[in-house]
Amino acid sequence: MKQIKLYILILATMFAVTSCLDKFPEDAVSVDNAITNVDEADQAVMGIYSAFLSPALYSGYLTLLPDIQADLAYAVNGYSNVYGNVWRWEILATNSEIEAVYGALYDVIGRCNFLLDNAEKLRTKLTDDNALDRLDQYCGEAYFARALAYSELVKMFCKSYESDDEAKNELGVVLTTRYYEKPVIKRASLYDSYKLVIDDLERAAELLAIGDDYDPSLDGPLYNSTFFSEYTVYALRARVALYMKDYEAAIEYSSKVIDSNYFVLSSAVTEYSAGVSYYQYMWSSDNSTEVIWKIGYTSTNYGGALGTIFFNYDYSSFKPDYVPAKWVLDLYTSYDMRYNAFFQEYTTGYSHGLTWPLLWKYWGNTSLFNEAQLLNTSMPKVFRLSEQYLIRAEAYCNIASPNYSKASKDISKLRNARYYNYGGSTAMSADNAMDIIEEERVKELYMEGFRLTDLKRWHKGFERTPQSQSLSNGSSLKIEADNALFVWPIPQHELESPGADIEPNESNK
Repeated sequence: MKQIKLYILILATMFAVTSCLDKFPEDAVSVDNAITNVDEADQAVMGIYSAFLSPALYSGYLTLLPDIQADLAYAVNGYSNVYGNVWRWEILATNSEIEAVYGALYDVIGRCNFLLDNAEKLRTKLTDDNALDRLDQYCGEAYFARALAYSELVKMFCKSYESDDEAKNELGVVLTTRYYEKPVIKRASLYDSYKLVIDDLERAAELLAIGDDYDPSLDGPLYNSTFFSEYTVYALRARVALYMKDYEAAIEYSSKVIDSNYFVLSSAVTEYSAGVSYYQYMWSSDNSTEVIWKIGYTSTNYGGALGTIFFNYDYSSFKPDYVPAKWVLDLYTSYDMRYNAFFQEYTTGYSHGLTWPLLWKYWGNTSLFNEAQLLNTSMPKVFRLSEQYLIRAEAYCNIASPNYSKASKDISKLRNARYYNYGGSTAMSADNAMDIIEEERVKELYMEGFRLTDLKRWHKGFERTPQSQSLSNGSSLKIEADNALFVWPIPQHELESPGADIEPNESNK
């Protein structure tokens, strides 16, 4: 029997013909010594947070690949071929980046299961109320982290959720909720996969509830947090409800976040300091009143560098692998201050001398990192208030009796925070509502990893049109709605792992 160990440091994901559900790190504590007190449970929770630093997740592949695979960016002539197979839609079950995403998410799940299994044993030994409260907090964080990891697996490796009845007959993901029991390595239904996410979020909401006596002035603000809270739970619950097309629930949970008044949209007009708006400051210094949860970095403990492929700065010139799509740049009006926060025009160092707006959004945290040593590294802002407004607006447009007036108020609220002078309401109707929402999601969430999933759940394809110095192989790609590769293939090593009975996706075939 394998010695079961506790994940404490970041696991370097290994790939072999074994399942991601059957791997154990080398830096660990044996089962006989695992989590014997609340302080050790605290250590285990820190291990869960550390797992999210993986460059396979929000600071790398999970954020970048879905938008590069879609229609938001173009590979440049002379690029390094990084992520080229994803951009060209030549995606195989042996793709190393997709393997890494899959493995890193199950790494998070394994850590959560370890803590939750041991917490059950530890709870029977505790008599101090404070210790029990701390353990409940840690369990709430683990339930949320597990729900988040499973929601991302479902998002990338499963078809879109159309209805409960259909979801019961669609493939979900392999579900495991115990660390000390050998899992059944077989995919559950899409319905059961989402049910586990929701069940975990309900447990997390109860355990992470802040209570009526919470006072931000005494207890500290909830915004800009690197830790999970009750409102992080609601933010994910709203996102999941939108993906499940449960529009009433999407409105309910996004409203909990919005109406709490604990979070405030960062103005792209009001200046934080000379020449820098609060919105720009959010991206340059990873600090904002609208951030619900971000992944915390320090100068010695950080994840991947989201901005590298958009600059490849060698201290003399820029040679970006990818530049923004022209159609995206054209969406922003002259009054939209997001444009200047996201893009800055440069002449590249390529021999062809392409001059183009580059993605400044991920240049990097200038207040935390020395630019001479570390470039293009930003704390991923996994949940922001702006997304909640977009979720609620879309849900209002899709409920049984659409409420375009309320959707208009949400879009206008967001635009008033982002435009130099919006000065009015947004006219929305059955004819234009989803077009407005789609454009607003592109403008607000550009390169944050939402586009591929949005197109999948809207059943929309896309067509790339060549732009200046774009790579010919991929620039004229036309993808029809519901193409099999909107759903990533299950990694081949998972399909072939001993004892596994995992059904492949259509994209595996």
